[in-house]
Amino acid sequence: MSAMTPAQVRIVEVGPRDGLQNEKALVATADKIALIDRLSATGLRSIEATSFVSPKWVPQLADAAEVYAGIARRPGVHYPVLVPNEKGYERAREVGVEEIAVFTAASEAFNRKNINAGIDESLQRFAPVMARAREDGVRVRGYVSTVLGCPYQGEVPLADVARVAGALHEMGCYEVSLGDTIGVGTPGKARAMLRAVAAEVPMAALAVHFHDTYGQALANILACLEEGVAVVDAAVSGTGGCPYAKGASGNVATEDVVYMLHGMGVDTGIELDALADTGRWLAALLGRDSGSRVAKALAAS
Repeated sequence: MSAMTPAQVRIVEVGPRDGLQNEKALVATADKIALIDRLSATGLRSIEATSFVSPKWVPQLADAAEVYAGIARRPGVHYPVLVPNEKGYERAREVGVEEIAVFTAASEAFNRKNINAGIDESLQRFAPVMARAREDGVRVRGYVSTVLGCPYQGEVPLADVARVAGALHEMGCYEVSLGDTIGVGTPGKARAMLRAVAAEVPMAALAVHFHDTYGQALANILACLEEGVAVVDAAVSGTGGCPYAKGASGNVATEDVVYMLHGMGVDTGIELDALADTGRWLAALLGRDSGSRVAKALAAS
């Protein structure tokens, strides 16, 4: 272990939002609530519950208000939700949301394809949301996607990643999550990207979010932990296929990240068996095998 590796890591569980939003078959509202409640019982401290985006864009999360209102919120656990604009912010606040996440990309081409706006315009769109969140005492987390590559422009300059992350932090995001959306990154590139961003944003305000499309996610996370990052995004059971790479896996499985961290002597506060049970329950609900190798190994042992 590197001297920089943190003794404690906070996992941000993104399965209920980032994981489910890519699922084709609609998941019942009651099942989404049950998933979040089960995750709350594993010791996770941050669970991204849903997204208040237009149902037209993400039909899977059309029930955001019902899901958020239905979960049994535990003290000490944060339940952030994604909001794309002021309208989404208003809908979230109506059901008592206390933490939101905003998102943009480090790739100009990805932003234009995804939200019909360039990077700077996308940042300007958040300004009123950030202002209202400040007034309301709502915490804001920021996401930067395509930090290690873009399906449309290919390479993404590190200077762009650092600039966008810096802008989000300056606007008031308490934490900025760096996302390898298409999962093309490798450890050396992940480390270089994190170093470039850490020159603009304090390491304590950074998180990493790796997709496992090419099987590199755990290696990339380890490289970033060795640089001192102490917050990792992951999705239980590895839910959420990557929409840009056919047949590719999406998020790294939370169970696999927790197993690795515990094996390194890093504290997460998470009960791995309960987490793996939840992942298997979710996989059965979705009608497939768990995307977590650890969950499979524990079930077979």
